[in-house]
Amino acid sequence: MAEAFNPSAKSVPSDKWGWFVALGVLMIMGGGIAFGNVLAATVASVYTVGIVMLVGGILHLGQAFRVKSWESAIYWSLSGACYTIAGIFAFFNPLLASAILTFLMAVALVVAGAFRIWTAFKLRPLAGWGWIALGGALTLLAGLVIAAGWPVNSLWLLGLFLAIDLVMQGLALIAFGVLAKG
Repeated sequence: MAEAFNPSAKSVPSDKWGWFVALGVLMIMGGGIAFGNVLAATVASVYTVGIVMLVGGILHLGQAFRVKSWESAIYWSLSGACYTIAGIFAFFNPLLASAILTFLMAVALVVAGAFRIWTAFKLRPLAGWGWIALGGALTLLAGLVIAAGWPVNSLWLLGLFLAIDLVMQGLALIAFGVLAKG
C-alpha cells in the first residue's frame, strides 16, 4: 500500500525481519536501563548534545578558513567558537547543561503551544480547529509544568524523555519487524 504512494520505496525483505525485532528488543532494554537511572540517562543525553555541538563548532571553525570575505570569516569563527565552547561546557558540567537544556525545552514548549493556540483561533471557522487548540493547550501546559519544576526536574527529565523514546522506538521496530515477516 505504501508503494502506491511512493513508487521508489523499497520493500524490506521478509528474511530481514528478525534484525528489526532484535534491534527493537535492544532498544527496549536500553530504555529499561535508562528508566532505572534517569540521572545517568540525563547525563548521557547532555553528552550526546555536547558531542554534536563540539563537532558542529569544529566544522564551523573549519568553514571560517574556507570563506573569502573577512566578514564571513568572523561570523563563522564566532559561530564555531560558541558551538565549541558550549560542547566543551556540556562535558565539564553536564548537570548545569541539563538545567539549561531543560529550561530551553520548557520555553520552547510554551512558545510552541501558544503559537498553536493562536493558529487554531486563526483557523476558527474551519472544522477541527478545536483539535489544534487542544494540542496547543497541552503543549503549553507541558511547558508550564516543566518550568514550574525547574531546576530540580532537570536532573531527571531529559533522561526520562530518552528512556521513553528508546522504549517507543523499540516497540515500533518490533511491530515493523513482525509485520514485515508476513
